[in-house]
Amino acid sequence: MADPLLDIRNLKVAFRTDDGLVRAVDGVSLSLYEGETLGIVGESGSGKSVTMMSVMRLITDPNAQFDGEVIYKGTNLMGMSQDQIRSIRGAGISMIFQDPMTSLNPVYKVGWQIEEQIREHEHVSRPAARDRAVELLTAVGIPNARERADAYPHQFSGGMRQRVMIAMAVSCNPDVLIADEPTTALDVTIQAQILSLIKKLKQDFGTAVVLITHDMGVVADMADRIAVMYAGRIIEQGTQRELFYDPQHPYTWGLLGSIARLDRPRPRRLTAIPGLPPSLMQLPVGCAFGERCAHRFERCRETPLLLDRAGPGHLDACHLSAQQKQDVRDRTIHPELVEERP
Repeated sequence: MADPLLDIRNLKVAFRTDDGLVRAVDGVSLSLYEGETLGIVGESGSGKSVTMMSVMRLITDPNAQFDGEVIYKGTNLMGMSQDQIRSIRGAGISMIFQDPMTSLNPVYKVGWQIEEQIREHEHVSRPAARDRAVELLTAVGIPNARERADAYPHQFSGGMRQRVMIAMAVSCNPDVLIADEPTTALDVTIQAQILSLIKKLKQDFGTAVVLITHDMGVVADMADRIAVMYAGRIIEQGTQRELFYDPQHPYTWGLLGSIARLDRPRPRRLTAIPGLPPSLMQLPVGCAFGERCAHRFERCRETPLLLDRAGPGHLDACHLSAQQKQDVRDRTIHPELVEERP
């Protein structure tokens, strides 16, 4: 197998507070290969965005502590200065943020903002950068792109602002595109359009994509591989088919239970995962999900968990045996998934 385009190795991110040390990311290891889409799913606060913000070196809080490596094309990004990492952002690795209204500068026209990104990384004239910005706005579905390039962010709808952010993110043909909840606060129709646009741009530009979301339905349609995060750790990782048809961790089962199925005569009632995630200042010794898990036993509370192989490339962190997982899964998660398992 070819070397990964982006290789995150045992990344740890903690924040010093008056109440103690918050371990937001606790030993995350992930690999992203050329041309693939990696989905990262989990509840709010599980560490998804902090992991990718750390990859981009966008966390500048003086109370933040970092450990581990982020290898991009053979270079450890964690060892770079801010001046050095600036040459990577936008050109090599680019990011679409959750809220485009706070990510776009409200006092500059959207076309100018895209032009500046292009001129920062490529030696082109301003007219050439302007033409490229108009082409990008057209490519992401902005009507009358040449005229709309002279508009300000507040003059666009939420969906159109997100399209502008995507145009800016792909303006320098990055190798890696990180999409952090790109459909947050958009209505269902616009969500589908934005996801379809990301998929098309991936095909057109050959970009590898990291898709951060809490929506299992989104990764089912978009991702080649999926990593499930909980309390700052990866607790299951595998291909899209493995995660949906052979899930190994009780937390993953809970996430699958949140998917609405309307293609059945009697749609199944959705079930919430009981309880709340643990404090990131006082993580348990054993399984962080243990107190919320109906299948826990003594070993879950006392023994530290490591990712283990459930199959080739399929990893999970759960003390239940393979047979126990099979028995519980067949009884509790979508019966239709069991029926449809190939």
